[in-house]
Amino acid sequence: MVLGPNPKVFSRGGGGSLRSREFALHLLRQAERRLETAEREAGRGSPAYAVRSAPECVELSLKAALRLVGVEYPKKHDVKDVLLRVGDRFPEWFRVGEKARVSSLLAERREAAMYGDEAHAAGPNTLFTRQEARRALRYAKKIYSDCKRLFEETEGPLPRGGIGA
Repeated sequence: MVLGPNPKVFSRGGGGSLRSREFALHLLRQAERRLETAEREAGRGSPAYAVRSAPECVELSLKAALRLVGVEYPKKHDVKDVLLRVGDRFPEWFRVGEKARVSSLLAERREAAMYGDEAHAAGPNTLFTRQEARRALRYAKKIYSDCKRLFEETEGPLPRGGIGA
């Protein structure tokens, strides 16, 4: 659902209105927490948990970006299709195609990182290497950073204390 070129207020379910900026900021704060978790778990040697947290960071970051450009995001993990459909709403530097590809790639890995592969009796930590965790983390950092930049270019400086405040 497209909300318009730059909506400031819209309804969400049955309870009041949320400002696009405030909701995008909320999503970015959640994304930052997932990124911190992915970094911590990659460093601790828990690659599956890092691979699980990285796509959550990407999903929340991209949903914040969609909200900033006036697009209601889908209620599913992979936002590839909607990103590609509304790619013209983003600045060229945002590289929508690359972000759509990463969103899809990491969303596919999220389920295995959470549940493992029961058909092959493989637990999550046996399916992923530290190298895969580091790669997922790099993707998440880049997308989070770009979405944070989009927020700052669209809405101005982040509130005092940055995203994590």
